[in-house]
Amino acid sequence: MSEVKVNKISPRTNCGTVTLGDSGDSFVIPAGATITNNGTQTGFGREGSVNWQTGSLKTTTFTAVSGEGYFINQGSAITANLPAGSAGAIVAFSDYARNFATYNFTVSPNGTEKIGGIAADAKLNVNGQAATFVYVDSTKGWINVQNAEDTEVGSGFVVASGGTESTSGNCKIHTFTGPGSFTVSDAGIPANAEVSYMVVAGGGGGGVKRAGGGGAGGFREYKAPTTPYTASPLDGNPGGTSITVTAQAYPITVGGGGSAGTGQTPICNTASPVNTQGSTSTFSTVSSAGGGAGGGTGTPTGAGGSGGSGGGGVHAMTGRPSPASNAAGSGNTPSVSPAQGTNGGVACQPEPAGQGGGGGGATQAGSAGGDGQSAPAGDGGNGATTNITGSPVSYAGGGGGGARPNGRQGSGGTGGGGPGANEAPKPNGDPVNNGTAGTVNTGGGGGASADVNGALSGAGGSGIVIIRYKFQ
Repeated sequence: MSEVKVNKISPRTNCGTVTLGDSGDSFVIPAGATITNNGTQTGFGREGSVNWQTGSLKTTTFTAVSGEGYFINQGSAITANLPAGSAGAIVAFSDYARNFATYNFTVSPNGTEKIGGIAADAKLNVNGQAATFVYVDSTKGWINVQNAEDTEVGSGFVVASGGTESTSGNCKIHTFTGPGSFTVSDAGIPANAEVSYMVVAGGGGGGVKRAGGGGAGGFREYKAPTTPYTASPLDGNPGGTSITVTAQAYPITVGGGGSAGTGQTPICNTASPVNTQGSTSTFSTVSSAGGGAGGGTGTPTGAGGSGGSGGGGVHAMTGRPSPASNAAGSGNTPSVSPAQGTNGGVACQPEPAGQGGGGGGATQAGSAGGDGQSAPAGDGGNGATTNITGSPVSYAGGGGGGARPNGRQGSGGTGGGGPGANEAPKPNGDPVNNGTAGTVNTGGGGGASADVNGALSGAGGSGIVIIRYKFQ
């Protein structure tokens, strides 16, 4: 075997080309030899391989380099920014810490480039997952050619957490029955980032002493086009407030129900507990107002309070410190479109036979109290029914008015409104002087008490916030 030892091989002419061997020849590089490339290679092709960077585990967000593979050792969410795409570029990632399910690893394309044909981030969320991406062309962008689990493409969907989570078909639902945070970690593409929501405030407390039922908490709903379901008549699409989420935390407020009241002697004793309006519920730029308090002896005029839905009025009574009023509270206060509620029902004015009015509900006003000792008190207005959770549920019903012994107490409106009370005993001898509370997490108004000193009205039901979006 001949051997040639030289320090440099150069072409015969300046900037010429040197040809190594002839077609069909083979060249062997012995063990231990190193070939160093200080220039530009062409025609060698990677054949799907990368150089794994074993000496540099990635613990924070970084920009990947074509031809390299990275082990991800994360204790929090990390993003790998892909390099500008060029045909044949290749990068790879592997879950070193085996915790991608806890801390999702994000692969982000450069600018408007695509992953799997979608201009959006891809998520690796399986413990121990590894993936290799090759840039093909501008149509599909980066394509995952090798994966320890499922093939990864840019999802384009919202990824969020908070509240009680459930699913309905391709939609994810977050239900908040108390304060919390709706945290969006990935907003997906704009077309999917518009979310559906329902925001219901706390219902008003019922009035005392043959009084008005509490108004329902304000009811507001918006159905995004990407999350089909049967919405309530108060669905704000397209006229309501649209919310398109971004990657951030959205504080959620769930309003409590208004307090119950107690009717004492003498009438309008200010030391007695007084029923109150419900509290506001909020999500992002949307607020629903608490239901108005039912008119009763704890208020100077007996008028029902205004709010999301108005409280019912109380019958006129002699001996009141200020002029009595049978006026009901106004709903949709403050005013929004579509309306968040309705008005309460007026009470019968004449003393002593009038009955209390019903509290307003989301879709139906409270009915007026009857004129006469045997006439019925006003019924609470009905609430709104929506399938935002995947099945029909009613919310925001008004509370029923209170009645005299021979009259019928007002019924609560559908959607959690509490019935009112009268002075007649139940068949088993138990008193029915106290109004019934609105159902929790429906925004239902509380029922009014009977015309009995010391009888309690019903408290309003607490509110609720539900958010729905397409997640797959």
